[in-house]
Amino acid sequence: MNAFGDIGVLLIDTLGTLYIMAVLLRFLLQVSRADFYNPITQVIVRITDPVVQIFRRLIPGIAGIDFSSLVCALLLECAAIAGMLFISGNSMPAVGAILTWSIAGLISMILNIYFWTLLISIISSFIAPFSGHPTLVLVRQLTEPVMAPFRRILPPMGGLDLSPIFVFLALQILRILLVQPLNAPGFVPGL
Repeated sequence: MNAFGDIGVLLIDTLGTLYIMAVLLRFLLQVSRADFYNPITQVIVRITDPVVQIFRRLIPGIAGIDFSSLVCALLLECAAIAGMLFISGNSMPAVGAILTWSIAGLISMILNIYFWTLLISIISSFIAPFSGHPTLVLVRQLTEPVMAPFRRILPPMGGLDLSPIFVFLALQILRILLVQPLNAPGFVPGL
């Protein structure tokens, strides 16, 4: 592969990952019932709306959850992987392989989103515990549905919240169970 191929793969990987992450954030924010009047949520909706609207016409929402965002993210992931394989000069594998890699990539990306938002939530709880900054409000709204079941199980520890430790463990267990089995030889790293 030449320099232009490397640049093409880098651009597809970087821009594709950022856009797919925005589409996944849109889906996760909707699932967690986050405030869609938050300025950051509005930016995410504005960025992803042109593509998601195409899929929304074809895929109905179920129980108040718009699955068109998730299908959109999956198809974008498939296109990005196929584009990187094409530009790098590799032969195209079967559609099933690309679909499997895409599902593994989306699961990994969702787990990474929760890992980083949980880390931001923990750090912000020490620095600015009662901040009303739109980013921190959105982070709390995104992580609360994941942390709430653990908070119900764990007894109160005198103001110390140990639920993030168990959420981190659960995220790693999910990564081991769902992503690592798909990380077979020939797996496309990146997306």
